[in-house]
Amino acid sequence: MENIWSVSSLTRRIRELLDLDFELQDLWVEGEISNVTRARSGHLYFTLKDAEAQLKCVMWRNSVALLGFDPQQGDAVRAHGRVSVYEAGGVYQLYADFLEPAGRGDLHQQFEELKARLEAEGLFDPARKRPLPAFPQRIGVATSADAAAWRDIKSVLERRYPLADVLLAPTLVQGPEAPSQIVCALAILDERDDVDLIILARGGGSLEDLWAFNDERVVRAVAGCRHPVISGVGHETDFSLADFAADLRAPTPSAAAELATPDSQELLAGLDGLRRRLVDQAAGRLETTRLRLEAAGQALRSMSPHSRLLSLAQRLDELQARGDRAMAGLLRTYRQHLVSLERALGAVSPLATLARGYAIVRRSDSGEVVMDPAQVSTGDRLDVRVQGGEFQADVAA
Repeated sequence: MENIWSVSSLTRRIRELLDLDFELQDLWVEGEISNVTRARSGHLYFTLKDAEAQLKCVMWRNSVALLGFDPQQGDAVRAHGRVSVYEAGGVYQLYADFLEPAGRGDLHQQFEELKARLEAEGLFDPARKRPLPAFPQRIGVATSADAAAWRDIKSVLERRYPLADVLLAPTLVQGPEAPSQIVCALAILDERDDVDLIILARGGGSLEDLWAFNDERVVRAVAGCRHPVISGVGHETDFSLADFAADLRAPTPSAAAELATPDSQELLAGLDGLRRRLVDQAAGRLETTRLRLEAAGQALRSMSPHSRLLSLAQRLDELQARGDRAMAGLLRTYRQHLVSLERALGAVSPLATLARGYAIVRRSDSGEVVMDPAQVSTGDRLDVRVQGGEFQADVAA
């Protein structure tokens, strides 16, 4: 069976081989400084890079103390030291014991030159900056869908202002294809009428990592957006040309989300304060009105014809009683008169005649009352009414 190495034994073997190479134990390396970190211990960590490769470097604090300058991002330097392996990280790095300036780096120089040219055109003029909408309903975000920046922005917006819709236009944020994709993502968001503002974001990184946001096409696209743009590229100390072209620069993607929206908790607290003020003012006005009404009521009561009205009401009751009595007497008189008329009519009523045994005879065909025998002939049908009802009869010979 083939010999199987452990990770640690293989890494240790590589370190031993590098340590045995005398050329790698005493050499100079020239490159541009990137990702500078000064540890609390005093040690200096940085990366040397050129157009094709990068090399991690560390300088211990006793060597840092002897430096005659302060290495900065973008500085071109020559570093002396030795190459070995940091076993815990599994990476090879330069252990530098001396640094000397070699002029400014190419990327930094390009950055400054493009910044000066675009600034002269007025793209960074503060007068061009537009205010952000106070209560955005839809926020467009141009960033990588897989990046922590997108997760951070969503988290902040959901916590801070969940009323806003968030629309992602995914794009690469690093590499040679990133600038054209960023421009396309901005255009997609900017052409929508329902987007109130745009956040352009990515996390931190080295100058070369953020270089897509220094691309002239991206900077001009940011400056040309008709919607306000917040640039949240990198971390606090990272600056890109897109930051200068944007309407507002945020130190981080999370800060961009905070600057884009109001705090819903603060809004609720403000609304509660307004509600209390409204209630207090309404209560004050109601109390004032109540007091005024009481005063007016008292004044009306002092001038009220109440006793006169009570006297008139009593007089009205008396007149109503007299009217009722008069009406009752009149009704009795009319009733007695009607009884007399009824008796007189009853005396001459045909019904009274029928009651005495008489009958009323009519022809059935015409309804004519038969007053004379000559009005009928043998066989005619007659209707005979007596006191108890009606019946029919035929005329006989």
